[in-house]
Amino acid sequence: MQRNGRSLPETVLLSIRGRKARKAMSTPRKRTEGAEMVVASYNVHKCIGVDRKFDPERTARVIREISPDVIALQEADNRFGDRAGLLDLNRLEIETGLVPVPITGNGKAHGWRGNVLLFKRGTVRDVHQIRLPGLEPRGALVAEIDLDEHRTLRVIAAHLGLLRRSRSEQARVVLDIMSSLDERPTLLLGDLNEWRLGNRSALNTLHTTFGPSPPAVPTFPSGLPMLALDRIMGNRHGMVSAVEAHDTPLSRVASDHLPLTAFVHL
Repeated sequence: MQRNGRSLPETVLLSIRGRKARKAMSTPRKRTEGAEMVVASYNVHKCIGVDRKFDPERTARVIREISPDVIALQEADNRFGDRAGLLDLNRLEIETGLVPVPITGNGKAHGWRGNVLLFKRGTVRDVHQIRLPGLEPRGALVAEIDLDEHRTLRVIAAHLGLLRRSRSEQARVVLDIMSSLDERPTLLLGDLNEWRLGNRSALNTLHTTFGPSPPAVPTFPSGLPMLALDRIMGNRHGMVSAVEAHDTPLSRVASDHLPLTAFVHL
């Protein structure tokens, strides 16, 4: 039954048709005219692929394929136990130039509640680690990065919950973050776990700040993407363009999500 938007069966059918029309991307994308940054969001599924193999090096190879300037990772730490980080961040820095936004008080973990934000150029001015409400331990990482002497970019990296009520509450927290800060260029990157586009969607809550969502791009499951769970959104018109799934033979097996990429114009 359909309520305020496409039903799940209709969404699945459209996703299958759309996949047939999309060309797989096997090389790093070329920047469009005027595009200043390549950004990405990637749920790495604790570096466990669809073949059930734990392979952090394979995850790193997917990141190298994308060649991003900024990338938000979800599920980059063990969920239980010592919650240690799973990637070799030192090697990733050598190979890609990406460095993690620093966090505090999180032991051996790479990020905040599984969220890791990596960037290639600039200086981190400020970082906030936000606890998101809900039954699951979810969080958002908010970083302000000085790209040069004149430009600062705010990035919110988030992983929202599986329950619809929790996602709505968490989206309101994201809006509170925005309302308490000045209106500088801001990106929202992450696995928002929301495929709905109607009134029941948590994305509706974000429209007041981020405007209408860019076209939904299916990223889950990676072998046959049907649901647009991952999102890249900007708070200024025309800021985000060319949103695509990074669909390659390697990315289809490295995680149950495909990475989502976009160009950002500042």
